[in-house]
Amino acid sequence: MNTTATPNGRSLVDILNEMKEELQQFVQTRIELLKRELQEKFATVKATLPLLAAGALLLTIAFLLFSFALAGLFAGVFAGNPYRWFFGFLIVGFLWLVLGVIAAMIAMRQLTARKLMPRKTISVLHDDKAWIQQEAKVI
Repeated sequence: MNTTATPNGRSLVDILNEMKEELQQFVQTRIELLKRELQEKFATVKATLPLLAAGALLLTIAFLLFSFALAGLFAGVFAGNPYRWFFGFLIVGFLWLVLGVIAAMIAMRQLTARKLMPRKTISVLHDDKAWIQQEAKVI
């Protein structure tokens, strides 16, 4: 290897080793930033999970009871028809289908608006990219 000293008194090997160490430290810092940001987001989600599960269970029970009651109401409209329960459940099923599609569309719109990406890390990486490009132009 080239151990000849450069004008600043350091060999090429020393300079390359220092560059390697700085790059490793640079990458490690960015990885730690990403980990920390993702852990903060995960902690928020993790804390609300039990309450979300209990709410989902109770809402499911209420939904089923309400659906049977609503189907019974529609079955009463078709009192003389032997298929009255079929029509009642069909109407309720179609109603839930329409409401479910509307709810899913609203949820998708909100998720795309919130941007769950780690914004701080991406911002730092964009700044790093601009800095590296600027330094490359100087050299």
